[in-house]
Amino acid sequence: MTDTATTLADRAATLAYQAVALRAERGYNCAQAVACALAPEVGADVDAVYRLSEGFGSGMGTTTETCGALSGAIMVLSQLESAGTAAPGTTKAATYRLVRELVEGFREANTTTVCRELKGIGTGQGVLRSCPGCIEDAVTLSCRIIDAAR
Repeated sequence: MTDTATTLADRAATLAYQAVALRAERGYNCAQAVACALAPEVGADVDAVYRLSEGFGSGMGTTTETCGALSGAIMVLSQLESAGTAAPGTTKAATYRLVRELVEGFREANTTTVCRELKGIGTGQGVLRSCPGCIEDAVTLSCRIIDAAR
């Protein structure tokens, strides 16, 4: 019998691999790669998620602000808890809790959530984490959060 931790690790590694491949082989940006790889985990429509996450690539439309991989993961986690327009405002606290957990875990792993700092742009410190590495981190952390929320 496989324990839950092993199952989670296996799924997270597979989804992270898929997300990195979407970026490398199909031209998805980091947000699209993460959001589309994770969409089936929360019952989201992959095409809709692809379209909605397009503007979040390269740190929000090439502004190199918040990491696109992190933004894509936030979109998916929002789908997990949100009640949608049927009950406006009632699920924000639960969603924000999941997002805080993701952001804190990402920041702990990488020291920042800012795309340009992760890429080492203007820091003089070099690359802190590659885009594929950020994608892997965002997917892995999201899988843990999704499993814990279920």
